[in-house]
Amino acid sequence: MPAAENPEVELSIVMPCLNEAETLAVCVEKALNGLKSAGISGEVIVADNGSTDGSIEIARKHGAQVVNVTTKGYGNALRGGIEAAKGRWIIMGDADDSYDFGEAGRFMEKLREGHDLVMGCRLPKGGGTIKPGAMPWKNRWIGNPSLSFIGRLFFKTPVRDFHCGLRGFSRDAYDRMELKTTGMEFASEMVMKASLRSMRISEVPITLHPDGRSRPPHLRPWRDGWRHLRFMLIYSPRWLFLVPGLVLTLIGSLAAAWIFLAPRHIGGIEFDAGSLLVACMGAIIGIQLVAFACFTKAFAITEGLLPEDPKFAKALRLITLERGLITGVLICLGGAGMLAWSVYLWSQVNFGSLPYPENLRRIILAVTLIAIGLQIVFSSLFLGVLGLKSADPGRG
Repeated sequence: MPAAENPEVELSIVMPCLNEAETLAVCVEKALNGLKSAGISGEVIVADNGSTDGSIEIARKHGAQVVNVTTKGYGNALRGGIEAAKGRWIIMGDADDSYDFGEAGRFMEKLREGHDLVMGCRLPKGGGTIKPGAMPWKNRWIGNPSLSFIGRLFFKTPVRDFHCGLRGFSRDAYDRMELKTTGMEFASEMVMKASLRSMRISEVPITLHPDGRSRPPHLRPWRDGWRHLRFMLIYSPRWLFLVPGLVLTLIGSLAAAWIFLAPRHIGGIEFDAGSLLVACMGAIIGIQLVAFACFTKAFAITEGLLPEDPKFAKALRLITLERGLITGVLICLGGAGMLAWSVYLWSQVNFGSLPYPENLRRIILAVTLIAIGLQIVFSSLFLGVLGLKSADPGRG
């Protein structure tokens, strides 16, 4: 259970720790000195995740409180430290001496103004500074800018440095975020949840220093970069499923309608039955992706992974189970009718040969309509099973 707030503790500085004996002492001292120089009543908490190099003794010797977190994982360590914190506000940051905890006062200014989440910004475009050797080139010029751009696009967040590890937030904001992850994704989830819940977010420029450890960092750029990208995609059904689905559906449907009546030519290129088949495939996949977007959104809201979305709930009230079933059945009937028409034309030649491209175009469109209709029928049924806390998909 989270620790109760202590009115005498205004700010808690939380550091996750796993064998940080080389740098932990200086981090704790900087944090305590930063609190003292800013006139902030606070505490320093080291959330130890199983250190075996004497980090626990070092932390206690230099005036930090130690919280032992037995469950492995970056997110688990931070969660344990944050839940033990007694301050109204919390600042978290790594214990590798790459961040200067003496800058706590600048974060507190923003937090006192009422911001829910205050992110540090290491990037020069946000006023930050990256010291030589502090960030590998692939992180600085590829990974961080790319992931930050995707984060701003997907979640409409003002954060320019999406993965800065030094950040502050209020206890109330942390509770409202309802963070679920246990690993490196914890930091990304915090920004995403704060943005999705329309919290007040701001940034302060900071300086990133080369870390003081002699061993390699725990971070693995390519592996952890992919984990963060995958996590952002999963938390954004719109960009993972909906947008690609709508694009495929629109392009596939328009191309199929254009080719169906007769072969088309652009320059010396002919588009006939084969092109129609590809276009119909695009439409089928597109509609399935749109359905996946609805499934994912409904499940995520029901499980508390995403906040309630009034627009989505309104759409589900309009697209009821019954309407979905009726629409799907009508499309199936259209495809069945076209298939029956093809059989009738075949019977007119005593089930002999028909003009191949023309007949194939009819059959392709017929089976496509049947497939799409069945997709809509069963997608409507599945969405009805998922349900929503905020809206019942089966209610008209």
